[in-house]
Amino acid sequence: MTLWPDIFYLFLGFLSGSVPWSWLLGRLKGIDIRSEGSGNAGATNLMRVCGTGYGLVGLFLDALKGALPVLAAANGLLNVPPASDPVVALVAICAVLGHVFTPWLGFRGGKGVATALGVLLVLSPLSVATGVGVFVLILLLTRYVSLGSICAAVCMIPAVFLFDPGKVPVQVVMILVAVLIIVRHRSNIRRLLRDEERRFSFHRSQND
Repeated sequence: MTLWPDIFYLFLGFLSGSVPWSWLLGRLKGIDIRSEGSGNAGATNLMRVCGTGYGLVGLFLDALKGALPVLAAANGLLNVPPASDPVVALVAICAVLGHVFTPWLGFRGGKGVATALGVLLVLSPLSVATGVGVFVLILLLTRYVSLGSICAAVCMIPAVFLFDPGKVPVQVVMILVAVLIIVRHRSNIRRLLRDEERRFSFHRSQND
């Protein structure tokens, strides 16, 4: 057995995750979203700066770039055999890390929520459904996207043990991704504690 298929999938995961779709969509409108809104290179800031349509497309592409390499590793790609479950889990982590630390933007990417959504939809769809439900509820009650993302990440940890018992690689990925999302939101947590966090507006942006 050689390691090259595993290395290939790990590289594919990071490379796919590193594509800064939300930033690229902003550039289509002549805007660098890193210098507007929250300054984040993710889909939420894209929606805030460029409008709902752009934001939803960015969310879809950021999720897709996480899901595709995980699907490829789990099922095989062309003549490359599928990877083992632990390697598939590592591919998922690489995809999220590629988004958070994209080399194309000086290793300063988004917070990883949308890409994590994509990889976890493949690995544990029921846990993701739980997280999405919590996110929507918190967003509707508070209009804080950051708080919704943090609460969703926390709730998905017990959910994966409930819905995927015995799947240790998936459980490890869930815990690591949840911790990463929370750490990436540390500045938001500080603003929430100071009551300085920006609330999400459900009205259409003037740029939409």
